[in-house]
Amino acid sequence: MAEFKTGTTVKVTQLPPYLKTADPMPMLRPADLLAVGDVGILGDRRPGGYWAVKFPRGSFLLEDTYLTVAPEMKND
Repeated sequence: MAEFKTGTTVKVTQLPPYLKTADPMPMLRPADLLAVGDVGILGDRRPGGYWAVKFPRGSFLLEDTYLTVAPEMKND
C-alpha cells in the first residue's frame, strides 16, 4: 500500500461498484463517471478509510485500494 499525502497526484487503478461524492452531504453516483487511469489530486483523509479526491468531473471519496500514486508529468 502506497503512503499517500494531501496534494499527491493519484491515478485510479480500478473502479469501485459506485462512487460517493465528497460533498458535505455525500451522494452515491454511478462508477462510470470515472475511468481506470483517470488522474486526480488527493484532498483530505475522511473517516472510514476514504480520501477525498478531486477529478475534472467532480470530487469523490475513494479508498486507497482503488488508487496509486501517478508518475510526475513533465511539460517540455
